[in-house]
Amino acid sequence: MNVHFIAVGGSVMHQLAIALHEKGYRVTGSDDEIFEPASGNLRALGLLPPAFGWFPEKIRPDLDAVILGMHAREDNPELIRARELGLPIYSFPEYIFQESRDKTRVVVGGSHGKTTTTSMIMHVLKTLGKDFDYMVGARLEGFDRSVRITRAPLIICEGDEYPASALEKRPKFHFLFPQIAILTGIAWDHINVFPTFEGYLEQFRIFLDKIQPGGLLIYNETDPVLDKLVREHQGNIRLQPYGVPAHEVRDGRTYLTLEGHTAPMSVFGNHNLLNAHAAWYVCKALGIEAADFVRALSTFKGASKRLEWLYGGPRSAAYRDFAHAPSKVKATIQAVRDQFPGRKLIAVLELHTYSSLQAAFLPQYAGALDPADEAAVFYSQHALALKRLPPLDPAEVAAAFGKPGLAVLDTPEALLAWLNARDYQDANLVLMSSGTFDGLNLSTFAARFQHSTT
Repeated sequence: MNVHFIAVGGSVMHQLAIALHEKGYRVTGSDDEIFEPASGNLRALGLLPPAFGWFPEKIRPDLDAVILGMHAREDNPELIRARELGLPIYSFPEYIFQESRDKTRVVVGGSHGKTTTTSMIMHVLKTLGKDFDYMVGARLEGFDRSVRITRAPLIICEGDEYPASALEKRPKFHFLFPQIAILTGIAWDHINVFPTFEGYLEQFRIFLDKIQPGGLLIYNETDPVLDKLVREHQGNIRLQPYGVPAHEVRDGRTYLTLEGHTAPMSVFGNHNLLNAHAAWYVCKALGIEAADFVRALSTFKGASKRLEWLYGGPRSAAYRDFAHAPSKVKATIQAVRDQFPGRKLIAVLELHTYSSLQAAFLPQYAGALDPADEAAVFYSQHALALKRLPPLDPAEVAAAFGKPGLAVLDTPEALLAWLNARDYQDANLVLMSSGTFDGLNLSTFAARFQHSTT
């Protein structure tokens, strides 16, 4: 197979390029810029383009597939040439489906918890020695890459509702046609793509119709929007609802029980218990026993930046979390509050996504930070400028969250000063962002945190 990638340097695109190279395909690619770690990963296997830019001469009649990355536009010279030659052109998820037509396809969808649930399934399968391919949106301990494409009989895919490519505006998870599907919940997000909640909800209705006839839908029945959507759906699929499974919290450790088998978990919070329950039903459908599942899951330490422990001691800890949408922020804050009820909770949220930086969307965050004892919201003028959004009024941000005493900060210096002014004795700190706090060097603050808690 001869495959060419237009915009090969994307975080997931370059992983697919490497996976196909390792499968024995002839892989070429182009991009106008490639950053680390993608450039180093591609260079190590001889896949880094010799020059940046677009080169129509790379598009040859003998190509079996052209795979289009997210930032390739309609007027891309290589895309124009591929169309002139009538070559098969695929978005990332469309091509994943082409490579997995003969596999059992598991797709994990929903507004939150997709990456962790997918990672839990992958961790259990690997721990138990199962052969499978995968596509996941984060770094996971024990896996070299985020994409694997071989001749395995099974593939586990994280499937999100964001557009498949710059040209294909339909969501990624509409192209994977699973036999086994998970929906973790529905909470409005991506308002730049789905400006109304009803338009966003419609993407999940369509997804239900993409599940293969007779397939299995595993869904979170504690989410009223999702539960209503599933109950109204007319289709030939089997349903497996799930909720928070039996568990106990002892001395800051959560113990999960499934079908009479109990084991400690390294992750915590009701949202992670829900994720684990969904992952269990997938593994059960794949023939795994409950005792083996809980034993394997007990060594799962979480996906990167999902309530990831940064530093701390016996009575204090700092966590980093990818939470940015309102539902994710609420789940993360509540998880830490419930797990450590005797500790003070300090929370920082960065508004970084297009949705979160929109004044019209901010009321969705009402009450999200309420469980915290002290809280700050940070956003950078740089992020607003990049997204060509108008300035945010700090008073409007504070009013939207509705939390008394909330600090609203818009420079890294102000954020660092606020962090350094907190008392971290018998306290947990949660740093929530899909960005980098405008490049703030948290290692400097780490030393301050460690010193104040010892």
